[in-house]
Amino acid sequence: MSNASTIPHSQFPIPASGERQDIVLAFSGGLDTSFCVPYLKERGWAVHTVFADTGGVDAEERAYIEQRAHELGVASHVTVDGGPAIWDGFVKPFVWAGEGYQGQYPLLVSDRYLIVDAALRRCAELGTRAIAHGCTGMGNDQVRFDLAVKAQGDYEIVAPIREIQKEHTEVRAYEQKYLEERGFGVRAKQKAYTINENLLGLTMSGGEIDRWQAPGEGARGWCKSRAEWPTAPLRVKLTFAHGEAVALDGAKIAGHELLARLNGLFAQYGVGRGIYTGDTTIGLKGRIIFEAPGLVALLTAHRALEEAVLTKQQNRFKPDVARKWVELVYEGFFHDPLKTDLEAFLASSQVTVNGDVVLETSGGSVSAVAIESKHILNAKGATYAQAADWGVAEAEGFIKLFGMSSTLWAQVNAKE
Repeated sequence: MSNASTIPHSQFPIPASGERQDIVLAFSGGLDTSFCVPYLKERGWAVHTVFADTGGVDAEERAYIEQRAHELGVASHVTVDGGPAIWDGFVKPFVWAGEGYQGQYPLLVSDRYLIVDAALRRCAELGTRAIAHGCTGMGNDQVRFDLAVKAQGDYEIVAPIREIQKEHTEVRAYEQKYLEERGFGVRAKQKAYTINENLLGLTMSGGEIDRWQAPGEGARGWCKSRAEWPTAPLRVKLTFAHGEAVALDGAKIAGHELLARLNGLFAQYGVGRGIYTGDTTIGLKGRIIFEAPGLVALLTAHRALEEAVLTKQQNRFKPDVARKWVELVYEGFFHDPLKTDLEAFLASSQVTVNGDVVLETSGGSVSAVAIESKHILNAKGATYAQAADWGVAEAEGFIKLFGMSSTLWAQVNAKE
């Protein structure tokens, strides 16, 4: 598109007369993307919204998002089912990796890459190379979105929220006022917190969370508070094939549906909720509440099975690969060749990760209480700390050789 002229006080190009003015906006119905629609329209764009339903919203919320898009006056709106894609493209390798970012955060933002894919497919349908998003200039999502787009072609990326930051320091307040002046309401909860939900889980920031204060009563999503936990413990059995969960309590089920069911089951017991401060890609400290009941359950079961069937060297080395994979995904390098290389190793490590794991929770945390697999590395003639099929001389000889270096150091450097 031509960049010959621009709106005063804006870096946005005005589509030249006679050229297509279509732009695809990744849309969630929240404050930021709702703001983007009239803002882009007033600058000459025909806005086509795409909601990639990556889970985490019910039928009522999905209907609200579609209604919101039409209320804002979009040229077209489509909803895309992103469940299967997010399971195959993210959940499988993430569970294989088994590590959270900085040891805590389960990468709940990773649906962004699937959202980009859905938006780019819509661009191809409309014949446009213009794509927009509602990411702010203060966070990591702008990096993820832009790099994912750039890795897949030459597109014009428009980011309205980044642009208004040049002139408005209180961005969210400006967005709310902008919408209200044009007759568009803002939901009360959106005024207090930024909330993101998908199949992977829920994140919440803003308000007292950003100020490192104790979260208020409204800062709760799926996970029930302790007073609401059921009194009876919950037990479920997960079946894994090559590291992928394929059945729940003996019933085979598609991966994204399995994760959704785990979210519902373990959220009732408050499993998977945490408060986390992370070192963000752009260098700021970011504090959020996250709730990932299903993912935490999956990770717990998978790790317990891996610990039993992988060798000591595999269990020691694999976390190094996992941490690098997690860093790449967190920082926006979802399409970097190194990520593909690391996934080849992770897939290879899962050949024997087959079997059943029983999970149990009484609330707050979850444990793997039973494991069954033909691949458990269980010695036939020995049990740790109980029985052995070797003798005293063999044990003493092993200890002597195993500790030779430290023993020699002590002998050579002994004080006279």
